[in-house]
Amino acid sequence: MKIEDLKKTFNELYGESDNDISGYFAPGRVNLIGEHTDYNGGYVFPCALSFGTYLLVRKNGGRKIKFATMNFDHRGEVSLDEPFEKEGKSWINYPLGVVSELRNRALEVEGIDMLYSGDIPNGAGLSSSASIEMVTGTALNDLFGFQIEKMELVKIGQNAENNFVGVNCGIMDQFASGMGAKDHALFLNCETLDYEKVPLVLNGIRIVITNTNKRRGLADSKYNERRSECEKAVEEISKVRPIPNLSRLSLDEFKELKENITEEVVRRRAHHVISENDRTLRAIDALNKGDIEEFGELMNQSHNSLRDDYEVTGKELDVLVDEAQKIRGTIGSRMTGAGFGGCTVSLVKEESIEEFIRVVGDNYEKQTGVTPDFYIAEVGDGAKRIEV
Repeated sequence: MKIEDLKKTFNELYGESDNDISGYFAPGRVNLIGEHTDYNGGYVFPCALSFGTYLLVRKNGGRKIKFATMNFDHRGEVSLDEPFEKEGKSWINYPLGVVSELRNRALEVEGIDMLYSGDIPNGAGLSSSASIEMVTGTALNDLFGFQIEKMELVKIGQNAENNFVGVNCGIMDQFASGMGAKDHALFLNCETLDYEKVPLVLNGIRIVITNTNKRRGLADSKYNERRSECEKAVEEISKVRPIPNLSRLSLDEFKELKENITEEVVRRRAHHVISENDRTLRAIDALNKGDIEEFGELMNQSHNSLRDDYEVTGKELDVLVDEAQKIRGTIGSRMTGAGFGGCTVSLVKEESIEEFIRVVGDNYEKQTGVTPDFYIAEVGDGAKRIEV
């Protein structure tokens, strides 16, 4: 992303001004292990990526916020003197939701011109929406001197998506985008928000993200369905042992209590969440011990559970993971994100990456008719101001 090009487009859109243009960046994220646990009060292990959303912003001296992006044709503006209204399924709802959440906290912004540009693949499940929310919150916090702590900005981003956009997401995506640290992953307890930065010492191994290039059409509806199935499991277990969420149970405790869940499919959903928490804890322990092979095996087990117990993978993700695991230099591979399309994340030895991309790509295309995209991921910092 060339900031000078973005700055030139900004001035073409909004005209020259004596007011300074400020620049900000917030990354996308990939979750290494701990999937569909965040809204169950569980453990996740994401890292921020080196690609994400850039934002240039400038005060315009008026009472309107003007929105534009390099990624879509649709632009818009809203008046600060009128109630905010959601605009269909427009991307503008994400930054507008952040402004709305600030307003709910009695923090008012002035008129501003905003130009976004993202290099996260659209629909890949690498959290472009969270990066938009976090870059917006970071910019407004800096520009208007709100002095909001970073963790509170993370909560504002999540609330914007829950309350304004209407997506009942957990906090992981905004947390990873806001709190990320270069060459570290984030071990987060989603119930308490206690977290630890864990060094990613991979020693000749790279993180490879593979995009199925399948639109995730089922992701939203199935996501809500899985949430309600987990809530049902909590409700039924709570009749004999009150718990606020599934993540309060260990695997051994679940084995004793699982027969209280009347439906087999709901029992399997709960088993995934509780076993995934156990895998995440063991994976971080393995990483801290330098046992990357064990970490990779737990990634493989995570995918199996997401496929069999949680049923959120689908043919494309399963083919990618199956083909990835056949490559000798693959340490581990799994789906990442909501599922039903989107991406896989794999740990691959550097000397095997060329073979991985060629063989996995060819075999995936033969079986699905779709060409995948590959990204060698760099682990970067969280949301921040940048020089323009």
